[in-house]
Formats: sequence, C-alpha cells, structure tokens
Amino acid sequence: MSSSVGVADWARLGTATIADALDRHGLAGCVAGVGGLAAGASCCGPAFTVRYVPARSPGKADVGDFLDEVPGGSVVVIDNGGRVDCTVWGGIMCRVALARGVDGAVIDGACRDVAEARALGFPLFARAPFMRTGKERVKLQAVGERIALGGVVVEPEDLVRGDADGVVVIPVQRAPELLAGAQQIADAEARIVHAVEHGETLRAARAAQHYHRLQRGTEHG
Repeated sequence: MSSSVGVADWARLGTATIADALDRHGLAGCVAGVGGLAAGASCCGPAFTVRYVPARSPGKADVGDFLDEVPGGSVVVIDNGGRVDCTVWGGIMCRVALARGVDGAVIDGACRDVAEARALGFPLFARAPFMRTGKERVKLQAVGERIALGGVVVEPEDLVRGDADGVVVIPVQRAPELLAGAQQIADAEARIVHAVEHGETLRAARAAQHYHRLQRGTEHG
C-alpha cells in the first residue's frame, strides 16, 4: 500500500463514512452479517487472506497453521463460506496473533473462546460464536489468494476496516481516490454538526455542504 495512503489515515475514519465513499464510487465493499464480538472492537490493516473448505476436499494444512506466515499489522480475513456449525478461530490463535502484532481477525464463519478474546482485547469479527472445533471438519485450501467475504471480493493487501458498525473492504488499487472521498464526507459531516450546534437547521446545514450529493453514486452527478 502506498505510504501516501497509510493505514493510520483509514483508521481515523469509521466504516459508515467509508461505506458512503464506496457507494459514491459504485463499489461493493460492505460486508453483511459479520460484526465485532466485543464492545469497542476495532481493526484496520492490509488483508491476509485465508480460505477454508470442507474437510472432504483437498487441503494443505491444519486449522490455524497459517498464523506462522502473517505479517504484523495485517488483518486476517478468513473465508469459511459463512458456515457457523464449526469454528476456525479460538483463544490460542488470539494469543498468537496478539504476540505477532496482528491487528485483528475477520471471519466469514464462526469462532470460539470469545470471552478470552474480549479479555485479551483482540479485535475479533465473525458471523457468530460457536464452540465446536473445525478440526477434521474444514481444511485450509489457500492463503494469500482472492477470497470472498460475505459476497465481497477480497484481494491480498486490500485494506480491511472493522468497527462497531461492521466491516468494510477497500480495494487497494482504489484506495487514494476512496480516501479522498471519505475524508470529504467526514469533513462535511463535521461542518454540518457544527452549524446545527450553532443554531442552523439540519436541512440548511446539509444543503450548504451538498451532503446528499456526497452520498450519491458518481454516475448520478
């Protein structure tokens, strides 16, 4: 990722603001059905992509072994096909990830040991908590390849941002223009709030900032 579009710039923005910028550019980056499992969970970093398949399919390694390869600062993004009948992440993985500086994990599926993740302060996003192991039920199929996360395509190194509102994926190739658009929206919202707090009507404040236009797709002008 370009140093001019660093992770810190994105971490200052909420997923709602980023979602508006994605909408404006006609991009599908909002992940439905995956949310934080602890109050205040927040992550932001380049995606380290992982795909699991049912154990009857050929696999490369046991559940979790890929953590040996994850660079610090990354967000582990796991495609387990949305299944919630077995887990692909637990307390040991939280501890290892924290020790290696991993910024969070986002799972299209289930995880367990949620109380431990909360106690550790590890940012964990998933479809649901569930206690049954994924061992002998799923196998690792691919690492560092294109995956799907709730219908959203994730390429390695795409930026992943998670907060209390959910998870968004920012295509790395579009990051500079999307960041500019998201910051424009955030600035406009701050000016709207300031104007209303100083006696302006919401309608007038929004009109002055062309707020509705900022949230519309660029093809609409």
